[in-house]
Amino acid sequence: MIHQTLKKCFGFDKFKTGQEEVIRRVINGDSAGAIFPTGSGKSLCYQLSALHLPALTLVVSPLLALMKDQLDFLSSKGIAAATIDSSLKSETVREIMDKVKAGAYKILLIAVERFKNERFRKFLSGVPISLMVVDEAHCISEWGHNFRPDYLKLPVYQREFNVRQVLLLTATATPEVIDDMCAKFNMPRDAVTVTGFYRGNLRLWVKPAAAADKPDLLYKLLKDSPEQASIVYVTLQQTAEDVALFLLGKNINAVAYHAGMEDEERKKIQNSFMRGEKNCIVATIAFGMGIDKRDIRRVIHYNLPKSIENYSQEIGRAGRDGLNSDCYVLANRDDVNVLENFIYGDTPETDGIRSVLEEIPRDGARWELRITRLSTFSNIRILPLKTLLVYLEMKGIVKPLYSYFAQYRYSNIISDGDIASKFKGERRQFIDSLFSGVEKSRIWTTVDIDKIKYGYNTNRDRITAALEYFHQHGFIKLEAKDTVEIYEVIMPEFDIDLTTRDLALLFKQKEQTEIRRIEKMLRFFNGSSCLSYALADYFGEKINRKKCDHCSICLEGQVSIEKSIPLKPFTEYDFNELTDPLTAKLKTPPGPELLTRFLCGITVPVFSKIKAKQLPGFGKLEKYRYADVRSWLEAFLTV
Repeated sequence: MIHQTLKKCFGFDKFKTGQEEVIRRVINGDSAGAIFPTGSGKSLCYQLSALHLPALTLVVSPLLALMKDQLDFLSSKGIAAATIDSSLKSETVREIMDKVKAGAYKILLIAVERFKNERFRKFLSGVPISLMVVDEAHCISEWGHNFRPDYLKLPVYQREFNVRQVLLLTATATPEVIDDMCAKFNMPRDAVTVTGFYRGNLRLWVKPAAAADKPDLLYKLLKDSPEQASIVYVTLQQTAEDVALFLLGKNINAVAYHAGMEDEERKKIQNSFMRGEKNCIVATIAFGMGIDKRDIRRVIHYNLPKSIENYSQEIGRAGRDGLNSDCYVLANRDDVNVLENFIYGDTPETDGIRSVLEEIPRDGARWELRITRLSTFSNIRILPLKTLLVYLEMKGIVKPLYSYFAQYRYSNIISDGDIASKFKGERRQFIDSLFSGVEKSRIWTTVDIDKIKYGYNTNRDRITAALEYFHQHGFIKLEAKDTVEIYEVIMPEFDIDLTTRDLALLFKQKEQTEIRRIEKMLRFFNGSSCLSYALADYFGEKINRKKCDHCSICLEGQVSIEKSIPLKPFTEYDFNELTDPLTAKLKTPPGPELLTRFLCGITVPVFSKIKAKQLPGFGKLEKYRYADVRSWLEAFLTV
């Protein structure tokens, strides 16, 4: 039966390794896990299973781009599927929900954040769901390399919506992470199928390289076959721009790709790479998720990857056609401090955590917050702040209810008067009232929701629906921003001191886990064991051979990864000269943590407010390890 579906719906003659075992388990009514290497067909496990299950298959993904790629594939196979995401208009979302209730779709794809929407949760409570699929399931584990706190609620949602089966999918899970995933979903360990991580067509090379020598070494690796598809991974956006420009100057058809670009530009670059019009992408890790180009011949890490898990995932994009492909790491220890700085920058200061807790109403009122304002107020970056809010939810202190946009603005395609003239009677009166509650500027018109509400005795939903209608019909170009999130305060009498300490400890433990992950990666690249088999062993695959004969350790021997940029001792720096510019800009003297972030060039909200990047001293010690700078500052401040 499933073989017929495989051929008829997907056009494949046979299953890849592990797929049939997982699919049979699912359609027999059991939960399952699929730990397959990148590009090994994890998605088919839910796509085919969904066609044999009686009710909806709900797929939870961490990334919008992944959802859209999967939806395009399902549509191409004639499989009834939809996605609900933040890019859709409210009318489109309602239409999809109606069709889901009517059983018109077999598969619904959503981002994990969608569960925060109370209206969506109410909708799901009335929909029979056969299977919850958790894509990138390692994100649920604090031991995983891409921990996403929103994933922690997924077992709760599974119970809330009475979903009996789950399917966990990931390419990068160590044995510890697999155990953690199974424990959180109450799944037996033998329900997980692991197909192995060793790929004999990937030649793994570690090349020690001083920072000054990397551009020329990179060019040498590319110049003999510049037409071959290659990905060069870098850590920083500016490095992507610089390296791409260098390669273009050497007649390599390269282009930069990073998160600082507009979505449309990134999509254009990705499509040109897929079509073979661009041969070399110089990218941060923003590039790659969902990419299924089968003839990538080289993956080169110009900087160290973030972890062994990231390395495995990124080299997994090479050689999916089974042909030999080369994966290089141009390695030195200069990159370590940059990787560590990202981690330390995401650890909130204790005072910042406390300031967030003090914002929670103690009188039982709902908590309304704007994430950007709270980030600035608490001096906590957006991502760790979102993590903090989920931790509060897991502790039972707050519960998310719904969210809405605080600000709407539009630019006219036709005039307000021409828009109003299209309506009659009471609707015309409402439209006139709406346009009387706006503030015009040269290009954009700002909408004052409260003024319109009270001026016409109407509600917010009618105003926003009218604006969406104008936008859909080409009367205006509408923009909405500044999300307000509404929480119910479940436990208003929580202990602030105790909760602050608990949360600070959680973040510190997470920080140390990530630092240890970098240390493991350095030992891996600096080790004496065969890279191919050591990588497989890291993910729990035991191979009874010691040499693959196609990695740099087997062919060239062990290498030593060293620092290439000499750093002078801290004693040669003038403490006051470094720190006075920041101190002069702040109302209260900065502590060692904030000073360290300043000197290491780590951006936090307060620095944006005072334009710290323009101050002397910002990033002055960015080549040093964060922990070493902090130790020096602490010692100096306590003297």
